[in-house]
Amino acid sequence: MDRFDIIVIGGGSAGSAAAGRLAEDGTRRVCLVEAGGSNDIIRVKTPGFMPFIPKASNYRYDTVPQAGLGGRIGYQPRGRGLGGSSAINAMVYIRGNAFDYDQWAELGATGWSYADVLPYFRRSEGNERGDDDFHGGDGPLNVMDQRWPNVTSRRFVESAASLQLPRTPDFNGAQQEGFGLYQVTQKAGERWSAARAYVEPLRGRANLDIRTGALVEKILIEDGRATGVVIRRGGKRETLRAAGGVILSAGAFNSPQILMLSGIGPAAHLRAHGIGVVADRAGVGANLQDHIDYVSSWETRSTEPFGDSMGGTWRMLKAVVEHRRKRTGILTTCFAEAGGFWTSRPGLPAPDIQYHFVPAMLEDHGRTKVKGHGFSCHACVLRPESRGSVTLASGDAAAAPRIDPGFLTDDRDIATLRAGVRMMHRIVGAPPLSDYGGVDRHPVDLEDDSALDALIRSRADTVYHPVGTCRMGSDADAVVDPALKLKGIEGLWVADASVMPRLVSGNTNAPSIMIGERAADFVKAALG
Repeated sequence: MDRFDIIVIGGGSAGSAAAGRLAEDGTRRVCLVEAGGSNDIIRVKTPGFMPFIPKASNYRYDTVPQAGLGGRIGYQPRGRGLGGSSAINAMVYIRGNAFDYDQWAELGATGWSYADVLPYFRRSEGNERGDDDFHGGDGPLNVMDQRWPNVTSRRFVESAASLQLPRTPDFNGAQQEGFGLYQVTQKAGERWSAARAYVEPLRGRANLDIRTGALVEKILIEDGRATGVVIRRGGKRETLRAAGGVILSAGAFNSPQILMLSGIGPAAHLRAHGIGVVADRAGVGANLQDHIDYVSSWETRSTEPFGDSMGGTWRMLKAVVEHRRKRTGILTTCFAEAGGFWTSRPGLPAPDIQYHFVPAMLEDHGRTKVKGHGFSCHACVLRPESRGSVTLASGDAAAAPRIDPGFLTDDRDIATLRAGVRMMHRIVGAPPLSDYGGVDRHPVDLEDDSALDALIRSRADTVYHPVGTCRMGSDADAVVDPALKLKGIEGLWVADASVMPRLVSGNTNAPSIMIGERAADFVKAALG
């Protein structure tokens, strides 16, 4: 069957939510098209195997050389396969700040204020703490407290408290600012991706066709309307037709890429790649924003943190056996176990720095092995001013897009990050974390702005939250309107982090799922 009511491109966080909600009542024929596989493997489903997730589940993109990072090429992991980045991430459940969504509404994304989006967050969430004014208790996305966090992570929270920084038991509740352990998207000791939440429960239904290993070459636009998609699968090209329309949910990098391959984007750029122009849209691929992040690590003589040693390896081997037998123990770790939100200066509407604490030493996104035991701490700029872009590197859909985040090209970002790094060192230097006597692997004179800036530029990179490349708004330059419909094209919606007008003050997985939930309602209303 190659004719459907709705085709959803991309089985990631938002795409899974949209497809699941549209298919669940059985009244619509839905096709979910995903370039990767099912991700139904141990290395994806076991939280502690996150460093060993296979290449088949991660696009592993690179950026162009970044002037703000001393010419370095950045690393951009992106989920591939059902679940998308929710199948490879640290599983941290954060929505952002109420201010973010109220700002979206003020910028022209009408109907996206915090009061508007909170019901969708609650509807998506099955929080094991139960439901309340901020949380849902019976939604498909299981959210839970960590049950076996490392003692080092608890010490980080206690060290922040020793500096009179507030403890926050719920970062998604009444107050975001403060420090604590993160809640995670897990269930019964396993990763609970968006696909496991929304798609897998419907697998086998006659009205839901899940096509994995299907690379989308372009969206078919006929007489100003999206009528289907052309895919490449198993070496063959296929055309799928959609009577109601198409939802594009391929993420902040691949959604603009697919639009451009379909003739929707900056006209001169499309012509330069030999692509016929269907709609001249300068905003497609523009407005890229990402959380620039600095991470440092400290080596300890204590073996309480995770580490590469004979004892550490033996502990992990025992943990593997325990997890395979009972789904319990330290392999349920999300690695970024603790963290917090901090306001770097007075007068800000919301915290502008987020910390992720990892009870292990990290180097180069975990791609470089570090001997010994220790811990790491990330500090990221929550609302960066720097802007970048996504453009085509090739007219081949299988080629990676050209990604230029423009990191630290606005001096306001490095000033904010500088303050965040200094507070990070204050927390690490306070008891009880300081009792470890950790040795800073990247020492610097914190009082010397020039030296600190040089260190930041030599080490900073993404913390994996790209957004904004198909911006939502009410102005003429916006790519999609507040109902997520692509402007000027009928039957085409975009639903993923690419539609965010501004980056949220926190991790982007939960907001992306919320966007997918809303997209399903918008499409239902449009189709009747």
